[in-house]
Amino acid sequence: MTTPPPGSGRALSFGTDAASYDRHRPGYPQQVLTRILEYAALPIRTALEIGAGTGKATRLIAGHGIEVLATEPDPRMLAVLRERTAGLPVTPVLGSFEELPVPDLAGRVELLYAAAAFHWTDPTTRWDRVAEILPTGGTAAFFGGELELADPDLRATFARVIGDEVAPQAGVPMPGDEQGRPWPASELVADPRFGDVTQHAIPRRQRLTREDFLGHLGTQSRFLTLEPAERAVIFDRVRAVLPDLIDFRADLTLHLARRVTSA
Repeated sequence: MTTPPPGSGRALSFGTDAASYDRHRPGYPQQVLTRILEYAALPIRTALEIGAGTGKATRLIAGHGIEVLATEPDPRMLAVLRERTAGLPVTPVLGSFEELPVPDLAGRVELLYAAAAFHWTDPTTRWDRVAEILPTGGTAAFFGGELELADPDLRATFARVIGDEVAPQAGVPMPGDEQGRPWPASELVADPRFGDVTQHAIPRRQRLTREDFLGHLGTQSRFLTLEPAERAVIFDRVRAVLPDLIDFRADLTLHLARRVTSA
C-alpha cells in the first residue's frame, strides 16, 4: 500500500458515519454534467471518479448512461455508494488515487473527475497520474463548493460560537497564482500536458432545518475528528443560536481541462 497523502487522516474520517454523510451532503445539479459534456472533445463513454464518497456525483454522471469507475479509499463509504448506485453503470473500486494501477487505466476513460475530493490526493504525483490515464483530448473535471450561511450576521455568530478549538474547514492545499486563478486551475495552466483550462460558477442554494444543518456539520472532518463529548458541547452552543430554517449559498466552482499531448 502506498503512503497516504498529507491530510489523509481527515480524509478518512468521513466514513465514521457514511449513511449520515450521504443524507446530509448536498448533491450536484444537472448543470455540472451539462458543462462537462459541452466542453468534452471526445464522446464520454467511461469516466474515472476520484474520491467518490457515497456517490453523490457518481449518480449524476452514471445517470446519463456513462460507465463510471468510482474509486474511494474508505470501505464504509464505498458500501453506501454500492447500495445507492445499484442499477446504474457503476463499478465501485476500493482504493486511493495513489493506489490505482495507472497502466491498466491508461486510455480506458474519456473523463477523469473529482467532486470536492481532489485536494486530498498526493500533490507530488497527482498530475502525472492524471496525464498518464487520460488520452489526448480527454477531459479532467474538478468541482465542489462549501455550504455557507447566507445571512452575514448569522455567519459571524456561528464562527464565534464554534470558537478557536475547531480546526478550519478543510479546503484546497494550494494557493492561486499571481493572475488570481484558484487551485487547481493555477496548476493546470502551468502544466503543458493540459490545455483549454476553464472555470465555471454554478449557483446552488439550500434551505435546511436547524437539525439538518447540524447533521451536515457532523459530516465535516473538522468536527468528526473531535472527541464526541467536545463535539456535543459545541453543537449544543450552535443549536442555541440557530433559527428553525436556515438559508445557505452553496455555489459550485467547476474547473475543466483537456489532455493536449500524448507524451
